[in-house]
Amino acid sequence: MYKNDKPDVNLIGVTGFFIIVALPAILVGMQRISPFYLVVALIAGFFFAASVKIADQWEKAIVLRMGEFTGLKGPGIFFVIPIIDRVISYIDQRIRVTSFTAEKTLTKDTVPVDVDAVVYWTVWDAEKAALEVQDFASSVSYIAQATLRDTIGKHELAELLQHRDKIAADLQTILDEHTNPWGVTCQTVGIRDIVIPEALADAMSKQAQAERERQARIILGTAETEISEKFAQASENYKNNPVALQLRGMNMLFEGLKEKGSLIIVPSSALESMNLGAVGGLAALSESASVKK
Repeated sequence: MYKNDKPDVNLIGVTGFFIIVALPAILVGMQRISPFYLVVALIAGFFFAASVKIADQWEKAIVLRMGEFTGLKGPGIFFVIPIIDRVISYIDQRIRVTSFTAEKTLTKDTVPVDVDAVVYWTVWDAEKAALEVQDFASSVSYIAQATLRDTIGKHELAELLQHRDKIAADLQTILDEHTNPWGVTCQTVGIRDIVIPEALADAMSKQAQAERERQARIILGTAETEISEKFAQASENYKNNPVALQLRGMNMLFEGLKEKGSLIIVPSSALESMNLGAVGGLAALSESASVKK
C-alpha cells in the first residue's frame, strides 16, 4: 500500500501560517480587533499550510481527489485543496538498484547453485506505477528472484559460468516484459556471483588441470614430430652430398671448441660418416701448436 513518505506540512506552509496569523494576533493583543478575526486567520493559515506541497526534482506526486486520481504534480511547489485532495505518494523516478538471489537452485543438469544478481530499474510512468501495482518496488524484487530461478533451471552449469552476459540480457528482457505494464522498466541486469558446491569446484579444478596436462603432452608430441620431419629432410639432403655433410661436421666441431676446455662426445658412426676424426685431430694439433708458442 502506498504511503505519503513526506510530512503533510512543509517549511513554506509553516512560514505562511505564521505570517497569516501573526498580524491578527498582534492586533488582538493590542485590542484593536475582535478575537473572531484571529480565529478566521488561524483557519486561513491552516488551510494555506495544508494546501502547499513540494516535490523534489526527481519526484512526481500522486494526487487523489475524494479517492479518485486527478493527476500528477511536481516537481517543485504545487497546491492542493485541503481535506478534499490527498497526496498518497511521491514517486521517485531516478534509477534504482535492487539485489536479488537464488539460493540452492538446481540447474538443468541438477547442480545446486547460489546466484547473486542485481537489476537497475526506473519508473517511467508514475501514474501506472501508482495505480497498476500495490508496491512496485517489492514487486520488482520478487519477480526478479522468480525469473532468476526459472532461468537457472533452464540452463546447464557450464552455460551459466560461460555465458553470464547472455543470460543477464535474457533476464533483463523477461523482467522488462513483466514490469512494463506497471510503468517500470528494467534497464540492466548483472550477475554478480555464482557459487557452486566446494566438492564440485575441486573436481572441476582437477579436470581443468588434467586438460592442461593433456594439451601440454599434445604440444610436446607435435614438436617432436616436426623435429623428426626436419631431421628426415636434412638426412635426405646430406645423403647424396658428402661435402655438405663434412662441412656440417666441421661446423659442429667448431661450435663445440669455441670455449677452452670443452669436452665433446661424438658417436663412432659420426666419426666415420662425417670424417670428424681427421677434423678433430687437426683441431687438436692446431690447439697444441698454439699452446707451445
